[in-house]
Amino acid sequence: MKRLKINGVIRAAVAAAALLAFVPEEAAAQAYAPVQVTISKEKVKIDGKICYSHIVLEKQTLYSISKAYNVSIDDIYRFNPTLKETGLKKNGIILIPSQEAIQETKPAEVETQAAAPVAVQVSAPAPASAPASAQTEEPAVKETPKKIKHKTHTVKWFEDLDVIAEKYGVSVESIMQLNNLEGRKLTARQKLQIPNPGEVVQPVEDVQVQIAEETEAAQATDSTAAAETPSAEEQVVVQNHNVKAGLLLPLNATGASSHRGNMDFYSGVLRAVSDLTEKGVNIELKVCDTGSNGLPAHSYISDCNFVIGPIASADLTKTLEMCAYGPYVISPLDQRAQSLAASYGNMIQAPTPHIIQYNDLIDWVKEDAQQNDKVIFITEKGARQSDVLTQMQEAIDSSGVSYRHFSYSILEGRDVMEPLMALMTDAGANRVVIASESEAFVNDVVRNLNLLEYQKYDVVLYSPSKIRNFETIDVDNIHNTSLHTSLAYYINYEDPRVKTFLLKYRAMFNTEPSQFAFQGYDIATYFIELANKYGYNWIEKITDGETRMLQSTFEFKKNPEGGYINNGVKRIIYEEGWTVKELN
Repeated sequence: MKRLKINGVIRAAVAAAALLAFVPEEAAAQAYAPVQVTISKEKVKIDGKICYSHIVLEKQTLYSISKAYNVSIDDIYRFNPTLKETGLKKNGIILIPSQEAIQETKPAEVETQAAAPVAVQVSAPAPASAPASAQTEEPAVKETPKKIKHKTHTVKWFEDLDVIAEKYGVSVESIMQLNNLEGRKLTARQKLQIPNPGEVVQPVEDVQVQIAEETEAAQATDSTAAAETPSAEEQVVVQNHNVKAGLLLPLNATGASSHRGNMDFYSGVLRAVSDLTEKGVNIELKVCDTGSNGLPAHSYISDCNFVIGPIASADLTKTLEMCAYGPYVISPLDQRAQSLAASYGNMIQAPTPHIIQYNDLIDWVKEDAQQNDKVIFITEKGARQSDVLTQMQEAIDSSGVSYRHFSYSILEGRDVMEPLMALMTDAGANRVVIASESEAFVNDVVRNLNLLEYQKYDVVLYSPSKIRNFETIDVDNIHNTSLHTSLAYYINYEDPRVKTFLLKYRAMFNTEPSQFAFQGYDIATYFIELANKYGYNWIEKITDGETRMLQSTFEFKKNPEGGYINNGVKRIIYEEGWTVKELN
């Protein structure tokens, strides 16, 4: 296996990142004081089982979460196989099984399929049919048992027993028993005998552990070699350039809690570097902790293909000016930083700006609207002129969509129902756009729209993405109105790539990835692959089209007077039956 090609500076940083990933949360997080837990509006299907995607907030505990969702702590552990070891992490994502998922999961599945929601499924061979003679009363113990053939698995550095057991469809205990393992600790390149599914395991003596790299290839079985060979889709198309990347982030974890997100982003980058190195990409990653050391000298990053970061607006501006003649600077997290792309030609805005999401939402309305449909644009009366109101108003006015404008105050109560009904039609769909990010107002609008649904009006709701974060929104009301929203970030847990990432990330850092970890992985993977394929000319290919990553969609467009802005969005529909659909 190829090793990461990194300079001496990063080796300490990698070790620090690994250690920080294991730091437990503050003791206050373990307190059993009553904590408000709101049921997530995000439902995902994991191998046919419906689960909630829950973001852990400060001071939430497993007890409080389990009570809110009316499930047991053991049920939560079953669907989050590393949670016992890692504990809850602020802003981490965990899966909460629905009652249907709990009922569908048989007791026998608990041992062998604990990681099923996130693991890559491997079909186990069906047991041979029993011979007719086996149905007689004569005991079938006369024949000398034949020696059972077992597969041999070579342990990779990022694998643990849970991962291996899931891969082969057997239990952890059966692997431990067959190999006489006294504990769960494994060694890279260790050879394990894998029991067959359903086999009654008998321990074997003296399981040999081969450490030497030169013997690994000779001792690997054909089946193991085939399993470890990447598919055509996993291969990088061209592998002929050395990639040098800079990473400028405030990583000092002793400061504010916000640094946790930066560390998560960093861990996602490291996971991407590891995956691409295994595919044969030569990567040199130069890391600078801007929180402790400030910005590096230009000479440190001048030979990089690109630089990811920094975060702070002032640091980002200084870096853009310092790198006026290269390398390109990627803004990784701040959606508001797109204003810099108008002034700096070396600026790349990775997060999709809010205005792009608003414009796409209006375009979606225009695409969906049929002849008999009505489009209603709802705003809050007396609200201050916010960016969302101004930008959405401009978007719908310039779209050419015929619409009716309705503005009211939540103080008007149910008096708004009649004038709102007067704008609607019963001959087609009523496509309602809410141009507000006020939680109280949006909540009131959604309640009113649901009342109209019960009066047999066909209502389809279009709203900015912030609605997904409102704690007071009734989840049923969102699904009843078929909420349509355009998002910069969305994770589809049914995506095999997501399942593989979760598996590897947990093994590498012994914790659950946050949204920041996904973002770090997406950005690093996208730009390293471009630079690997096209060398220093990679910037010429950045506008070639749309690329869907794990969480983000990248579709870069050139600002006529400046740099590049991501226009990629994901369209999500909340359908009846508590399902969430991502449009391709």
